[in-house]
Amino acid sequence: MSHAPTSEIDTRSVLGIFTEKEFGKAFEYSKNPDTILSPLAHGGRNVQFPHIVWIGPLQERRYAFVKGTVVHIITDETDFGWVVEKWEIKKHRVYQK
Repeated sequence: MSHAPTSEIDTRSVLGIFTEKEFGKAFEYSKNPDTILSPLAHGGRNVQFPHIVWIGPLQERRYAFVKGTVVHIITDETDFGWVVEKWEIKKHRVYQK
């Protein structure tokens, strides 16, 4: 399970948590303070990636667009732009404020 680092909880609100279906790993996500634009995994026009998914114990993170049952997540950058993967998710829970 990947949690947002404690220092990030103070400066950014953690929005929720989800479990990736294929491998069963849980991830927390926060609001993205930066403007990141990219097409979704299936292509099309640029959209904003409004979330940061916390993926590791050393504050590793990825830009993402978290929806109800899928996450479009930027996993790499090439000379041609971002590499975006589509993850199917379950147990998506949005934290209450």
